[in-house]
Amino acid sequence: MGIYRSGRILYNSDMDWKDYIVADPAVLGGKPAIRGTRISVEFVIQRLAQGWTESELLENYPRLTAKHLQAVFAYVQECIEDGSLISQSPKTDR
Repeated sequence: MGIYRSGRILYNSDMDWKDYIVADPAVLGGKPAIRGTRISVEFVIQRLAQGWTESELLENYPRLTAKHLQAVFAYVQECIEDGSLISQSPKTDR
């Protein structure tokens, strides 16, 4: 079991994201979302990319927990490892 720290939040690297992330066609058009919420994985990643901290997410979205964020990170990591996220070639000027 691996434990790592992100900011002040501790995460267990052995967690199963499938317990927390679901894709239901009736919710958010089937986008992967945090179970029991209408908060998508995409939304969480967008906020982090905009500079929000994990603490700010947890403060502003009280239904989110550290375990939810850990599940988002584990889900994205698995997508990258599986090749589910396709990288694009950098744009070049012509």
